[in-house]
Amino acid sequence: QVQLVESGGGLVQAGGSLRLSCAASGRTFSSYAIGFFRQGPGKAREFVAGISRSGGNTYYADSVKGRLTISRDNAKNTVYLQMNSLKPEDTTVYYCAAAPIVVPSTTPRGYDYWGKGTQVTVSS
Repeated sequence: QVQLVESGGGLVQAGGSLRLSCAASGRTFSSYAIGFFRQGPGKAREFVAGISRSGGNTYYADSVKGRLTISRDNAKNTVYLQMNSLKPEDTTVYYCAAAPIVVPSTTPRGYDYWGKGTQVTVSS
């Protein structure tokens, strides 16, 4: 079992940056691909970025390419999502998720474990 805790959300002005962290419990963190999703009120959960077990492969939604960077430190059981050039439309709750697969899925159904989320608010 894996427990995930997101942190690093907050309020930032448009054009600013935030770094989200996803800290995981358990000794087999390196066996899990990690994905970040976001979900606004009344909307479906949307894939944002994903990273393979080793960290060698990363994947991004078209809407965030060039602005967000996902990385992981398996020694620290942590995945990071660096968010630059933030826009008001990035405002929502961000979740990380884990699955015991090599390549991260872009759909929520592909994940077994979820964090509780962290709020990101971008003011215009």
